Amino acid sequence: MAQADMESGREGEDGECESDVIAEGNLLGGFVESTETRALIAGLAEMHDDIKNRESVTQRFLVIMDRYQEQPHLLDPHLEWMLNLLLEQIRSEQSPPLLVHLGFKFLYIISKVRGHKVFMQLFPHEVSDLQPVLDLLTRQDPKDHETWETRYMLLLWLSMTCLIPFDLSRLDGHLTSEPGLGREPIMDRILAVAKSYLTVSDKSRDAASMLVSKFVTRPDVKLKRLGDFLDWCLTTVAQSNELTMEGTVVLDGMLQSLAQLFKHGKREDFLQYAPTVLQCLDQRRLPESNQAMLRKLGVKLVQRLGLTFLKPRLAKWRYQRGNRSLAANLSQSSKAADPQGPQPSLEPSGMEEDYDIPEEIENVIEQLLVGLKDKETIVRWSAAKGVGRVTGRLPKELADEVVGSVLDCFSFQETDNAWHGGCLALAELGRRGLLLPSRLPDVVPLVLKALTYDEKRGACSVGSNVRDAACYVCWAFARAYEPPELKPFVTQIASALLITTVFDRNVNCRRAASAAFQENVGRQGTFPHGIDILTAADYFAVGNLNNCYLSISVYIASFPEYTRPLIDHLVSRKVNHWHGGIRELATKALHNLTPQAPDYMANTVLPQLLPMAIGLDMHGRHGAILACAEITHALYKLTSQTDRPVTDVLPSDCVEGLKVIHQKLFDRQQYRGFGGELMRPAVCALIEKLSLSRMPFKDDPVISGWQWLIDDCLKSLHVISSSAKQNIKEAAVSALAALCQEY
Repeated sequence: MAQADMESGREGEDGECESDVIAEGNLLGGFVESTETRALIAGLAEMHDDIKNRESVTQRFLVIMDRYQEQPHLLDPHLEWMLNLLLEQIRSEQSPPLLVHLGFKFLYIISKVRGHKVFMQLFPHEVSDLQPVLDLLTRQDPKDHETWETRYMLLLWLSMTCLIPFDLSRLDGHLTSEPGLGREPIMDRILAVAKSYLTVSDKSRDAASMLVSKFVTRPDVKLKRLGDFLDWCLTTVAQSNELTMEGTVVLDGMLQSLAQLFKHGKREDFLQYAPTVLQCLDQRRLPESNQAMLRKLGVKLVQRLGLTFLKPRLAKWRYQRGNRSLAANLSQSSKAADPQGPQPSLEPSGMEEDYDIPEEIENVIEQLLVGLKDKETIVRWSAAKGVGRVTGRLPKELADEVVGSVLDCFSFQETDNAWHGGCLALAELGRRGLLLPSRLPDVVPLVLKALTYDEKRGACSVGSNVRDAACYVCWAFARAYEPPELKPFVTQIASALLITTVFDRNVNCRRAASAAFQENVGRQGTFPHGIDILTAADYFAVGNLNNCYLSISVYIASFPEYTRPLIDHLVSRKVNHWHGGIRELATKALHNLTPQAPDYMANTVLPQLLPMAIGLDMHGRHGAILACAEITHALYKLTSQTDRPVTDVLPSDCVEGLKVIHQKLFDRQQYRGFGGELMRPAVCALIEKLSLSRMPFKDDPVISGWQWLIDDCLKSLHVISSSAKQNIKEAAVSALAALCQEY
């Protein structure tokens, strides 16, 4: 879930074609270009030496495959024959090197779409395949930038063939019997190839780390080479200089291979080496590195080490939700919760003695918590998953300490990075059952704050990633807890998610909140009017910001549970927003929401806005003046239906407050300079709306003050910037028309 700025969000708001693109993408029912693809592959042998034809065919193949990026499973029935056709050409002795490289390029394109983990399993991996693949790989030139796909695919292929269930020394028998050859054993050759490709600068490095993880963990290899290989890795890590490009590449390869080894290797094989590896990482001080990828790999390796130190176990104390079937949950949502349903069970005291917590675990958890506050999302995400995995193997008391440390991320002294990392960690802990219901009273208020996190930085703001992650927390909680556990917080969570769904200025956050609300409606079944609201505020409807503020919000506010929360949010967070467009939308939304709660607007909201309208904050003044104008006009429309003046519903002090706004601002010279470009059109809008509302100001000195202000706006246009001139002119003319008609 990634951060996007306002401009990128609006591309989705105004683009009508987006739904068409998605609909078209979902139309794919199978691999319809099967015949054309077969013809393209079969024709490679004839046209490979013509550069124009070669590029044309490659481009066409790319276009075909890219269509299936969203639905790669549709390729599954066809992967085998595509692989066999290409391998037939690659293995043929008549195939020139150019055709072999082209075949591997096509294999790479397929694996990129389907995913290398699925595709590499289809490679033939008999004993007879090992030697030819290794020979072909050793003949490659690692410095040839045109053929990196060949080396990448060969390394993946070798990582499959090296899994043969025989001792590799059996394959060396015929080599040692011939005098004078002196060739290396197969085991050493594969290890040498893997080491050489761990330090290259192309994608082959990733494949080499996969080869290492599968090869070095073989029973025969780990006995003879595991210690030496780890020693070589750690020595290389200690000696590499990350300030050079070459050193960064080498560190990347070493850390990738170590992370893969500690992931796929058996705990009993690697436990003895884990303290040494952790010590080496501490000396390397990776969290201080300028390279985000190195910090991410460091966090990934640290969490793997933590999992190696701790015995694999499912914590007995974790919260376990009973029935996670959505269909079953929906069928039971109207019934009372089952009192006999599974409840979190505390671990028996005897089981606590089985926990053996090495002293290194404190270091591991500390590094993961630091990773939660990293400036890059990829590092924070990896750290959050590490916190979840490691906490699941701790005793209850220690796990609760970790949860407390995660909650420290939600301090207003912390940056938006810490809030984002904290949200990701909470979601991971929640969905793993490691956030016990007793912690929810502490957690939910912090998540609600994160849902509205928005901090101004210069001419923009940060926090959309925090709000997006907070939606993920709510989504995860819907799946993690039984409805009775979340019941005390349902009203707060539902209101906060709907506020984000309709009032967040970032389209990704609105859609994430809508998805989280939908998940809660389905899994919890306790959100008021959930199905009705989802019908109006679905994925596509919330794509348009104007529609959210002016239409969907009015529908949601028609349900009494959500009326005041929506209004309060607009008054407290949006009327004084740093972005002018949001302020104006918020005031129009308040106009549309007034009929839902006219008394609340007149007696509570307007008295809150009037001090803001003459306050010191320029954005707050601008929004509050417009909001006062819109609310007063909306109240007038309501009272005029029963032939009553608007003053019947407006408190007398509010009427006086509205009258003196322009005078107080004039006394402080608020109409001059940059502030004037905001204040002039706002006060003109106030004059227009108060005139249209037929306020009882006839023969009042305020009318001549309004008249002077409108005249001054039109006289001063020559000193106004060109960007604001038209706006002021239109506002003044509209205000003058309304003023003359009424007074």
